[in-house]
Amino acid sequence: MLVNNAGIRQDNLMIFMQEEQWNRVLDTTLNGFFFITRRLLKDMMTHRKGRIINMASLSGLKGLPGQTNYSAAKAALIGATKALAQEVAARKVTVNAIAPGFIASDMTKDLDEAELKKLIPLGRFGKPEEVAALTSFLASDDAAYITGQVISINGGLYT
Repeated sequence: MLVNNAGIRQDNLMIFMQEEQWNRVLDTTLNGFFFITRRLLKDMMTHRKGRIINMASLSGLKGLPGQTNYSAAKAALIGATKALAQEVAARKVTVNAIAPGFIASDMTKDLDEAELKKLIPLGRFGKPEEVAALTSFLASDDAAYITGQVISINGGLYT
């Protein structure tokens, strides 16, 4: 099993975004996915069993202002998830993505939680344990028929 969870934020409006901000965010998400997945994929396919779970984001589905780089990286990861799922399904390897909304974590600690909670129908940020539970399910044998999917976990905050 592989969980691709690498990601960084370097938010800025596109007009002010530096090339380094763009490159670092895309490099972390996409090259991280590519190099690690490629390295482990042969073994999964040889053994005809495997689970690949990619951490995408609400930003990759919806796009968020000030996050053109992050939104682009996570949207590309969603596309890669769907393509790879089709490539490896015959070998009983599943590939899915999880698209968390606002989850209480180091990555969201600098956001205005009180203001953002007003946008979320459940009225709160998610917990890391809730994302972990979904990840655990997708990694289990109970999820053997789920592949190529993007599962949102966002308290009802939709695009």
